Amino acid sequence: MNIESSSQTLAANPARKTNSDISIASRMILALLILAIASSFFAIIGAGQRGVLMRFGEVQPQILGEGIHVVIPLLHTVEKISVRVQKQEISAEASSKDLQDVYTKVALNWHVIPTEANLMFQDIGDEEVVVDRIINPAVEEVLKAIVAKYTAEEIIIRRSDVKAEVDQLLLSRLAPYHLAIDDISLVHVHFSERFSDAVEAKQIAEQEAKRAGFMAQKAIREAEVRVNLARGEAEAHRLILDTLTPEILRRQAIERWDGKLPLIAPNSGSTLFDLELEDLMTANR
Repeated sequence: MNIESSSQTLAANPARKTNSDISIASRMILALLILAIASSFFAIIGAGQRGVLMRFGEVQPQILGEGIHVVIPLLHTVEKISVRVQKQEISAEASSKDLQDVYTKVALNWHVIPTEANLMFQDIGDEEVVVDRIINPAVEEVLKAIVAKYTAEEIIIRRSDVKAEVDQLLLSRLAPYHLAIDDISLVHVHFSERFSDAVEAKQIAEQEAKRAGFMAQKAIREAEVRVNLARGEAEAHRLILDTLTPEILRRQAIERWDGKLPLIAPNSGSTLFDLELEDLMTANR
């Protein structure tokens, strides 16, 4: 009898264990279902988000802020919209006033206006749709309109003016779509290779022209100096000639005479110096 009861107990234990596992699993599933049903009565809006409340798919005027909100399942649905500042980089090609190809890259910081998140979602959709359908086309169109007002050279020199006009036009363009612009940066502006080569050649030519002008001015100044020197020497000679008289010449010759009679060339009919013998003798004494 003892042997038989022991075998019966061993045979019954696996069945009891299986029933216990099933009961625990059932309780866990029931608890999860209860939690899921309970959580459907609440909507959690995270930091930097706004909740768009919809009733049977119809957008409601109420906007859910950050935190926990009570909603009615099946009746209400909530779409979460980010209102944080987002960065979008857009590359665009445009033509300048002088028909040069201009390639620009713009960094745009923007965000959804928190108090108009429901209107934005109702009119446009979520953030991805906003970027594809609104922001990218608007930036490209604004860049083309502004760049066409300036020549390529003006775009380089007056870059701040170009940016200011892009800011103003883009703000007015995106305002009806419940979007706010935080900052616009012209990250990169470049031109075609042919135009860049032409600009470089022009700069080199201007530098050479400036150098040639400098050398010409230098030559003119040096010539003026030489002319002034020549004028000074001529004036000095003129003054000397004006002040020389026969008496002065006679006196200088006498003072420099070394006591020797002057040489008289034969058949010349004149002497080297027309001096009287008495003058020479007086000077010798």
